[in-house]
Amino acid sequence: MIRFAHSEYLYLLWLIPLLIAVYWFTFKKQNNLLEKFAGVKLGEVLFPLRSNLKLSFKFGLTLFAIVLIIVALANPQIGTKIEDVKQIGIEIYILLDVSRSMGAEDIKPSRLEKAKFEVAKLIQKLQGDKIGLIVFAGQAYIQFPLTSDYSAANLFLHAVDFNSVPQPGTAIGEAIDLALRSFRYDDETKKAIVVITDGEDHEGNIDSALEEANSKDVSIYAIGFGSPAGVPIPLYNESGVQLGYKKDNQGNVVLTKLDESILKTITEKTNGKYYRGSNTQDELEAIYNDLAKIQESEYGTKRITEYEDRFYYFLIPAILILLGEFFISSNKSKWFSKFEKLREVKSL
Repeated sequence: MIRFAHSEYLYLLWLIPLLIAVYWFTFKKQNNLLEKFAGVKLGEVLFPLRSNLKLSFKFGLTLFAIVLIIVALANPQIGTKIEDVKQIGIEIYILLDVSRSMGAEDIKPSRLEKAKFEVAKLIQKLQGDKIGLIVFAGQAYIQFPLTSDYSAANLFLHAVDFNSVPQPGTAIGEAIDLALRSFRYDDETKKAIVVITDGEDHEGNIDSALEEANSKDVSIYAIGFGSPAGVPIPLYNESGVQLGYKKDNQGNVVLTKLDESILKTITEKTNGKYYRGSNTQDELEAIYNDLAKIQESEYGTKRITEYEDRFYYFLIPAILILLGEFFISSNKSKWFSKFEKLREVKSL
């Protein structure tokens, strides 16, 4: 199996017809000027060593070397071994609260940014597990479904902000329901949910979601970010300058408080565990250690092909051709003279 590691460089091959056209135009223009200046017969007297065929030959060598260099830049690779690798792990959905209260800065730099940082670290630690992300506020949406592509997961995580869900509120129950519906239950893979929120102003009936989680043997972990005493929610403009704090309809500064009771209830009823968020500790590190204890299940196989670079098969000949072209004279030689005479006879 052959592939190119950097196939985008192959687009440079479109330059070859352009170079040929430029050479042909320049070659014709020089010959026309020479004929106007001295004529064919006098030109042969004034420039006895000039060889059009040899000039074209040298250009052809240079052009061929350029083609080889472009192919070398694309880095052709050959598959040397194909093997099936078993994929084992668990399926994890992270439910991330993006309501405006997560902008409070009792957890630095803010509740949401600290949560995103910990999620990113968790993604880096997971190996073989499938991970998905659901963002929620007044409603819940899938940011990305279950995947083992951790690079893509990080990209989608980076895009999360308070505008990801415009509806205000904290619909924890809806987010859990969405995660439970998104799992695939046709295999025996162990499944877990991690809820990251301040738990404030939760909406809907959570009990039915917890009953379904228990019936499907899905464990739920939770991290509560915030201060139970309550802190204001800062407001910033697009330039990052603080404008003040969020206020209610009466003009009073709104205080957001961590509601641990609902999070403890969720984890206690689903064989999970609750963690209190802090500035210094990595709560998802502890959750990862708990998840690592869950028995992993095989959920499929992935065919992996090992490739080896072969760019030097093209680069080395290109260098040798360019060196050879450098030492080839543009003057007439006996060998090329025979071809030129033969071409002149055929033209007659």
